[in-house]
Amino acid sequence: MRYHPIAGAGIRVSEVSFGTWTIGGGWGAVPEVEALEGLRAAMDGGVNFFDTADVYGDGRAERLLAQATRGAARPIHIATKFCRAGDIHDPATYSAQRVTRWCERSLERLEREVIDLYQIHCPPAEVLADGGVFDVLDRLRRDGKIRAYGVSVETLDEGMLCLPGPGRETGVAALQVICNVFRQKPLEQLLPACFGAGVAVLARLPLASGLLTGKFRGDEAFAPDDHRHFNADGQRFNVGETFAGLPFATGAALAREVDWIAADRGSMARAAIRWLLDQPGITCAIPGFRNAAQVKENLAAVAAPPFSAAELERLRVWYRTRVHAQIRGAY
Repeated sequence: MRYHPIAGAGIRVSEVSFGTWTIGGGWGAVPEVEALEGLRAAMDGGVNFFDTADVYGDGRAERLLAQATRGAARPIHIATKFCRAGDIHDPATYSAQRVTRWCERSLERLEREVIDLYQIHCPPAEVLADGGVFDVLDRLRRDGKIRAYGVSVETLDEGMLCLPGPGRETGVAALQVICNVFRQKPLEQLLPACFGAGVAVLARLPLASGLLTGKFRGDEAFAPDDHRHFNADGQRFNVGETFAGLPFATGAALAREVDWIAADRGSMARAAIRWLLDQPGITCAIPGFRNAAQVKENLAAVAAPPFSAAELERLRVWYRTRVHAQIRGAY
């Protein structure tokens, strides 16, 4: 396991870390015992960083992290997010009073005195362009409640708004972006810009809601409380958060076209995460999990053979010719 810096937070994080949306809620029921076993298996495997949010199970994921990391043998770093518990289009959502209250509630649930990385949770572009929320976060950092702050974004343009530019200074330490074999566009401009600005990149949805495990035919049914059912066409939030913005059957068929990536790498899931680890500018991939077995499978990507230059080019051409035009949602 390699560890990469989130320089603004003064920490180094495991190249494969884990997100906790899956165990919080929105992916069908996950028993608490299985969630905790998964978190502990990750730590046993060298993971020292977890991403969560206050709305994942209405705080459930944060409470599970507190329970699993209590008395950990080494420091475990945590990123959490805010704003989705309110109206993301209301300027009052980003006021010092509300953001401070959400921060303090997350600290209570996490049983921590400071949050390592506090992220705005997919806000509208106008909030980022205004920049007032960054002043609020600067104050939280000065007050010692957070070490650093970042933004989880839906689009590349939103990501660019978070980076320093002519007449624009921000203290953003990390961007969280959707990036996977189906969503390669961030590699073209955003990742190089982040690298140049010293901004860490957390790659979420590396398996495209499970499509890149290769296990789906495209006709499966999901539980009513699974976002792959209730947000399949963007009914509840940005469609890009579900199956990378691809229609389910389309995505399953496209995944079969690249099942060759699993050769010599053990599985498609390992290969898909390995592909991310091979991209310059990616600080860490943050796959989700439902149990310890899935954690161990995802961690096996670290030992999988890297992609050759020819393989990477083959995937770039395939993405451009077969995938890009079919992605829905702002991108």
